[in-house]
Amino acid sequence: MMRWLRPLLSVLGKSVTVLVAVAVINFALVHMAPGDPVSVLAGEAGSSDAKFLEQLRQEFKLDQPLVVQLGSYLQSIATLDLGYSYRQQRPVWDMIADRLPATLVLAIPAFLIALLGGILLGALASRYRGSWLDSAITAASLAFYATPIFWVGLLLVLGFSVSLGWLPAFGYETMGSSLTGVARMLDIAKHALLPIVTLAGFNLAVYTRLARASMNEIQGADFVKTAWAKGLSSGRVVWVHQLRNAVLPVITLAGMQAGQLIGGSVLVETVFAWPGIGRLAFDALQQRDYPVLLGVFFCTSVVVVAFNLLTDLVYRVVDPRMQSQS
Repeated sequence: MMRWLRPLLSVLGKSVTVLVAVAVINFALVHMAPGDPVSVLAGEAGSSDAKFLEQLRQEFKLDQPLVVQLGSYLQSIATLDLGYSYRQQRPVWDMIADRLPATLVLAIPAFLIALLGGILLGALASRYRGSWLDSAITAASLAFYATPIFWVGLLLVLGFSVSLGWLPAFGYETMGSSLTGVARMLDIAKHALLPIVTLAGFNLAVYTRLARASMNEIQGADFVKTAWAKGLSSGRVVWVHQLRNAVLPVITLAGMQAGQLIGGSVLVETVFAWPGIGRLAFDALQQRDYPVLLGVFFCTSVVVVAFNLLTDLVYRVVDPRMQSQS
């Protein structure tokens, strides 16, 4: 038990330090950006009166020194309070909670498709290295890797929505349909299919190429030669001995990129008009809504740190050598 508890506590301590550092850096970067949220709010209200501007600054505590604002912000997030939106007049937690399910609908399936599909395709390409299957998988992964993600989304919309009419092009669900239960879930799934494929495509290509290269590198290892010398079947050698060791670099990269899918889907959510937190961050940036921006950044940072912690735990399960080093 202690061999798991000690490294876990160590990683948790480092994670808290990283989150505090990220919160400070995010605060500094957001406030260094050009633009004044008070001017934006006053412009929308149709007033540029100096007294009204000062009143807004006092209301949102923007008249205080940045150091004081930073201290208040750190104190707030320590109590899990992400603040209040200037523009929407709502708690930031409520806004993120409204948008997070839509983002998870895209991010979780996209991550699983990219990770499992990339490992499988990379292993197949390595297993049949030099064959037409290897060439096809390599060419397809290179094409997905080289194509901008928003362009993939637009091509899918033109192909499957505009030309064939099989899938809806935009939105989270059919407007005004009043569907419930299973029918609503199927409707959301139809709308989510193209964004999921778009979001998964790039990472699928990366994991495929990494898994193939790792499998090829391990083929000449001593333990693989020993497995062949024992007369084990080719399937057992490839899928048990080689793949278990070749998958470690893929897990490492996936752990770093998994959290980025939550906050890094801005382009996909914009192309498909998907109401997720990536779109929320984009709108908040245009409106200079600092609390919302900082809230999205902080939640994304928590997810990234959590996935890195999970990756470390998975590493210890996949590679027993990590446990002996603890």
